[in-house]
Amino acid sequence: MGERRTDEVKRRRHTPEQIIRKLREADRMLAEGAEVPEVAKALEVSEQTYHRWRATYGGMKADEVKRLKELERENSQLKRIGRGGGGVRSFSRGVE
Repeated sequence: MGERRTDEVKRRRHTPEQIIRKLREADRMLAEGAEVPEVAKALEVSEQTYHRWRATYGGMKADEVKRLKELERENSQLKRIGRGGGGVRSFSRGVE
């Protein structure tokens, strides 16, 4: 009952740098004539993950991805501050 199939892909988180490296490897393999399912298997990710990475990180370089992640983290912090009531509030009063 608790058995796992041996052909399942192990779940893990990848850093943006690892994703960029794997996408470069995928580009090389695709240029050599490999198909997407073969590439995904070689990269040890699902096809869905490969396509999501390609859509998200497509033409980015590692430093651009790092900056994107920093901005996303900062944005989520600002959203939390705004929801918590400790942020700056704007009032819609007319100035006379």
